[in-house]
Amino acid sequence: MRIPFFHLIDMNRYFVLLCFILFINTIFAQEIVNKTLDSLYREDQFYFGVTYNILSNSPDDLSQAGFSSGFHLGFIRDMPINKKRTMALGIGLGYSTNSYNNNLLINNDDFGAFSYTILEDGNTYSKNKFSTHLVEIPLEFRWRTSTASDYNFWRIYTGFKFGYLFSNTTKYEGDLGNIKLNNIDSFNNLQYGLSLSVGYNTWNIYVYYALNPVFTDDVLLNGNNLDINTLKVGLIFYIL
Repeated sequence: MRIPFFHLIDMNRYFVLLCFILFINTIFAQEIVNKTLDSLYREDQFYFGVTYNILSNSPDDLSQAGFSSGFHLGFIRDMPINKKRTMALGIGLGYSTNSYNNNLLINNDDFGAFSYTILEDGNTYSKNKFSTHLVEIPLEFRWRTSTASDYNFWRIYTGFKFGYLFSNTTKYEGDLGNIKLNNIDSFNNLQYGLSLSVGYNTWNIYVYYALNPVFTDDVLLNGNNLDINTLKVGLIFYIL
């Protein structure tokens, strides 16, 4: 089976980003080892995540195709709440960009009204997706086995994440021509959900489940509300 060229580009981009994160993490870890041990240490961390984005709670005839990716980065301020500093609260600020390849066509007519239809099997198209860009505020309860001298440790971070969607794009390329819409009102500007990070040292599994729909209440598909929300599954990397 041949892999489309643009998929190879995405895969190479992910590989380069992973190598960069691992390289930076090694440098920071070495610098920290050389510092005087601090009994009042914090796990203040930059983070970078890569996810596969899934549209959940979707109609039966709505499907995804290709790789729907997400990139997430930011900083979380660590605030320990016990003497051993193995438990903490975290609050941060981040940025998230997400794409969703699917068969839902979003279009508008000459009067500016938007329509939402499922592309039939007979339609030929090379691209149909929507993308979002968000500013995010993660709130976390953090448990870890770290000490002032141990930088390889287990962690479980659970939390809640607020996101403000400040930009969106929809793109279609196919038999119907090229359709591109920017910053339409179909998307919920405020998005929020539950997050979980579990892992050891650099490698951590990351899951985010949205608690509210991607689209606003007035977005209808065949007369029904399009109450789709998102599930993001991937890896997250922390850098001290």
